[in-house]
Amino acid sequence: MKKVEIYTDGACRGNPGRGGWGAVLVYGEHERELSGGEAMTTNNRMELMAAIEALSALKEPCEVTLTSDSKYMVDAVTLGWAKNWKANGWRKSDRSHALNTDLWETLLSLLEHHRVTFVWVKGHDGHPYNERCDRLATEFADTFPPTEEELKRESTEKKSTVKRIGSSKDFDPFCLFALDKPRHIWYSNIGSKTIHKIKKDR
Repeated sequence: MKKVEIYTDGACRGNPGRGGWGAVLVYGEHERELSGGEAMTTNNRMELMAAIEALSALKEPCEVTLTSDSKYMVDAVTLGWAKNWKANGWRKSDRSHALNTDLWETLLSLLEHHRVTFVWVKGHDGHPYNERCDRLATEFADTFPPTEEELKRESTEKKSTVKRIGSSKDFDPFCLFALDKPRHIWYSNIGSKTIHKIKKDR
């Protein structure tokens, strides 16, 4: 059997929302990138789709090491949960219905044709192939127009994080002093931190 390394990742703007998946297949010195997505989906579905499309691209049975940052997918396969769900009529141990059964059916079928070892890695932790797959997934997700829910959420976030001050009577809660003169204040958001730049009017 040929030995192939596969790296996969899924992304979703909103969850549910517009999503994408990315995969990199490595065989010797050869690499191949794959990506795709859907206008309305979930992150878990994109994680599964990445693995399905990557395995489907193999033209013959292979020995595969599949690396993903999805605990949902990796644990469900390596711990036997997915097979048990199927054997129990797609019901979980608590008798609730398993989700994404259409994709699990396809993935389990592919796993019968290849010898696959699943490996979990922490996402966004500097793994070069994981970062590459994440970029492929997010870039494809962004090819779809933002959903109405996304636009509403972004509008709400902007209103809650941006405060304009233009009067000497205004009080700056971040710098903790009252403005004695009109000043321009720009706010630049980086993650959860806010950088403040203040310039006096002249």
